[in-house]
Amino acid sequence: MSKKRKGYIPVMLTPFTESGAVDYDGLTKLTALYLRAGAAGLFANCQSSEMFSLSGEEQLAVASHVVRIADGAVPVVATGTFGGPVEKQTDFVKRLYETGVEAVIVITNMLAGESESTAAFDERFEQLLDATPGIPLGFYECPEPFKRVLTAEQLQRFVGTGRVIYHKDTCLDIQQIRAKLEATKEVADFGLYDAYMVHAVESLKAGSAGLSCIQGNYYPELVVWLCNHYDDGRLADQVEMVQRFFIDHMDIMHDVYPTVAKYFLQKRGLPISTFTRKDAGVFDETVRKRMDLFYLQFRELLERIELVPSGVTL
Repeated sequence: MSKKRKGYIPVMLTPFTESGAVDYDGLTKLTALYLRAGAAGLFANCQSSEMFSLSGEEQLAVASHVVRIADGAVPVVATGTFGGPVEKQTDFVKRLYETGVEAVIVITNMLAGESESTAAFDERFEQLLDATPGIPLGFYECPEPFKRVLTAEQLQRFVGTGRVIYHKDTCLDIQQIRAKLEATKEVADFGLYDAYMVHAVESLKAGSAGLSCIQGNYYPELVVWLCNHYDDGRLADQVEMVQRFFIDHMDIMHDVYPTVAKYFLQKRGLPISTFTRKDAGVFDETVRKRMDLFYLQFRELLERIELVPSGVTL
């Protein structure tokens, strides 16, 4: 998760069968797709994974499965805090780490309530640190059920412990991103991965370790391409074109998500169901036609930047 290499960390989907069970065969194929696309790591058991609808045993099984399929090719991280007393969260962090993940991710909204202070969050995170010696940790500013964004000062302090190696940032503010990067720039074994593709190129140029966005659940190779070429002057026009594509299609990728992402991957040849456990909204004919058009626009973009898709067929 070092910031020395720009990379894409997928916020992984969880495939389900039509009966609602976790589809481990589909998860194997999906993991392989991310890897073939060039992902620098994998974030299993996150919001895109529908983590809040998975049981604790399913969360452990999904993380363990992804670790096994990745087989050391890239590091795997997974969420390990889901509310309740710090002692309970600590126990699950330890169990999750035993699956072989590189780091256990702390959801920033699960250690203190929406009305509670920054000091309350800091105190409980320090308790969790003390109770999980030797376990690398990370942060995820998950927007559900509410978003708790860390300050640059907080991030600097916790990264300074040597225990925090990963941060998935969802502040959506490039100035805050720059402040966090400045505050942590001296720590080699830490990476900030930005979720907001509107300022992806700016964030990469500012020093972020890479990107960790839902757009990669449609076309991971395009996010990898941007991480690889964001500062290539010879490809400046193509980089601007790709950045504009992400901006122009921001809304369509969030509406009825993750159902639409699973449908898009179906169109690309990945044999998974569009079943979701969460209420993602209505996937009707209007949404389907919009996604079909979006798929064609994606293919046209690949041709324009001469990028050969990886993993599944077009």
